[in-house]
Amino acid sequence: MSPVDAQLLIRAQEWAATDPDPATAAELRALLEAAESQDDANLSAQALQELQDAFSGTLQFGTAGLRAALGAGPNRMNRVVVRRAAAGLAAFLLKQSAESAEPYRPRAVVGFDARHNSDIFARETAAIFSAAGIETFLMPSALPTPLLAFAVRALGCEGGVMVTASHNPPQDNGYKVYLGGRAVDDAGRGAQIVAPFDALISAHIDAVGPLDSISLAESGWQQVPPEIIAAYQQGLIELLQPERFPARELKIVLTPMHGVGGETAEQILRAGGFNDVTQVTAQAAPDPDFPTVAFPNPEEPGALDLALQTAAELGADIVLANDPDADRAAFAAIDPSTGHWRMLRGDEVGSLLGAHTVARMAKTSDPLQEVEAPSRQGVFANSIVSSRLLAKIAEANGFDHVQTLTGFKWISRVPGLNYGYEEALGYCVAPSLVRDKDGISAALLLAELAADAKAQGRTIFDTLDDLAVRHGLHASDQLSVRVADLGLLDAMMNRLREHSPVSFGGSAVESALDLAVGSETLPPTDGVLYLTRDSSRVIIRPSGTEPKLKCYLEVIVPVNSAADLPEARKAARAALDAVLDDVREALGL
Repeated sequence: MSPVDAQLLIRAQEWAATDPDPATAAELRALLEAAESQDDANLSAQALQELQDAFSGTLQFGTAGLRAALGAGPNRMNRVVVRRAAAGLAAFLLKQSAESAEPYRPRAVVGFDARHNSDIFARETAAIFSAAGIETFLMPSALPTPLLAFAVRALGCEGGVMVTASHNPPQDNGYKVYLGGRAVDDAGRGAQIVAPFDALISAHIDAVGPLDSISLAESGWQQVPPEIIAAYQQGLIELLQPERFPARELKIVLTPMHGVGGETAEQILRAGGFNDVTQVTAQAAPDPDFPTVAFPNPEEPGALDLALQTAAELGADIVLANDPDADRAAFAAIDPSTGHWRMLRGDEVGSLLGAHTVARMAKTSDPLQEVEAPSRQGVFANSIVSSRLLAKIAEANGFDHVQTLTGFKWISRVPGLNYGYEEALGYCVAPSLVRDKDGISAALLLAELAADAKAQGRTIFDTLDDLAVRHGLHASDQLSVRVADLGLLDAMMNRLREHSPVSFGGSAVESALDLAVGSETLPPTDGVLYLTRDSSRVIIRPSGTEPKLKCYLEVIVPVNSAADLPEARKAARAALDAVLDDVREALGL
């Protein structure tokens, strides 16, 4: 055994000796025994590889805070990592208070989903915050992430923690951090952390002493008051405009994907007047193993199969789906052009909700009636990888438009935001309530617009067609390259930078922007953006939450009339396929 491996075993043995979780300590001891086995070289090598991965580094705050597989070691999600994160965050909040012109007692609220260990991680976080002198609120049960984001603002908290891995596989968990109160300006109050706060919190975590130096209170925190949960629900119901959009005749199939949003979403839909709601029975109850789906993400192929099957059996009008922590929403309906159920892409839903927001704020309920206003009506925003159609909708209707980096920690911070979205099924339709993506409020407004369309003898696909005729057919696609070795991501990004493609889909690249350099409007981020002569756009970037490279494609096809749409769709699909081929070649796939 090499000296490096010997040192690794010592670190693992020390961790197992102090691990407060008997389960992860036992798993680690089993790995140590396998690694030192003299009888099975393959088993020993495999165990050493697992230990090296678990102890190869320390989890750092990324796009969504901490997120990793459950297990022992500093590179996993476990009670040791969570205790250190909670202690570091507590120290950060206390320092913010101490350095204030008027010191105060910080407040924090902690929520959790139904994943393995989420409740344990949340209770220990509350215990550590309370022991540190922070006034702490703990959610009474596993509840949606948007409710935690709402509570940060509603309770006037300086900090918030949501224990969730969102739509990741069942073996993962995570730790999402929000800031509020006096620590940030109003635009960022109740939003996820960004620089420099991520680095400051990380520094406090690194400065935490030995595990036994972290105090956990046996009591002292309080449950989030029921009126806060009721206020969130009432705030969403009040989003509806029954005087403008009175239709409620809509048969809805709803799935929370084995997550925590089903009960809340159904309650709010029914309170809003949508009484014909059926949850997918096999996916209605929270289940951390997500037994009916290979991957609990509505974007993944097959994830909505049960919901679509239920919808077909019931003759439903629409399917609404939330991911397991209910901060994302998916929407499906029967596409009249094919007669088959189809889940809409995130950009399609984002554009529909943008048009609906225009209609809700305008004097007319026509989302396509352009306005001439001496002053701007408000602000729309979406991420750089999302469709450019929202910018055109905004411009045509007197709204400013802001483009941000990927992630709602950026979108939610846009000053004066009225509506924001990103293509990965994230929508912020009520930023005054939730400064983050919220799959439940988005589902409610999707029901409102679908019912309104049905009452007019139309479908949401008619609205999409109208937008295409007005602004051009914006068609998008994605390519994701999942890797086992994170070093491959760097290799592919370096290949792109060293050998920049000269064309995509037969159209010459007119500009190639290295996003790592940053610009006047966008902070630096790892990625490259290409624009071609025919307005095709390609963006390639490493994922902030998963070990994969993500490629975002968009083409724009002019449309003169609705009669041209069938041919325009064929042309767009052919263009996307040609661009996809060139992206694969550029990546060496």
